[in-house]
Amino acid sequence: MPNVAVVDMKGTKVDDINLADSIFGIEPNAAVMHTLVVNYLANQRQGTQSALTRSEVRGGGKKPWRQKGTGHARQGSIRAPQWTKGGIVFAPKPTKAQGNDIIVIDSIALDDYKTKDIVNMLKAVGSEKKALIVLPEVDKKVIKSASNIPGVKTAQVNELNVYDMLNADKLIIAKDAVSKIEEVYA
Repeated sequence: MPNVAVVDMKGTKVDDINLADSIFGIEPNAAVMHTLVVNYLANQRQGTQSALTRSEVRGGGKKPWRQKGTGHARQGSIRAPQWTKGGIVFAPKPTKAQGNDIIVIDSIALDDYKTKDIVNMLKAVGSEKKALIVLPEVDKKVIKSASNIPGVKTAQVNELNVYDMLNADKLIIAKDAVSKIEEVYA
């Protein structure tokens, strides 16, 4: 993917940019991306899910029937995992662009906090669904204006992650951010 058109916020072509093959032209490894996404999502969870093991379930202190001679299988407690209302075995316990989906914009800048300006930009560049807007540095006007739009997320170069990139339908990158991405991730 060596050559991509650079558009302005109105969607008109301004320039062309050559993207580094070492970053944007690699063949993705699906297994590694899956591992990274699973790891990212696991780290986003709060980690407070919990269930009761057989020692924590109430009741079951007495052997339900004698060991031999009843015709039943031997049982030690009615709170064993195979019983209804029994404990849980290994219960969870709390513990600590490819294709044409990259759009390069010459500059993403707003004069005021206006969600409508970001919506118009997304329509102009053909990104009606989920989009990830990559900025070279923090721009509060762009971040606040894009935060109201469902499916649109903003990120800076230093906080890019695989999950957000795979989750977005279009990757909208500011031209200044492309050089930083190539510098940081090459």
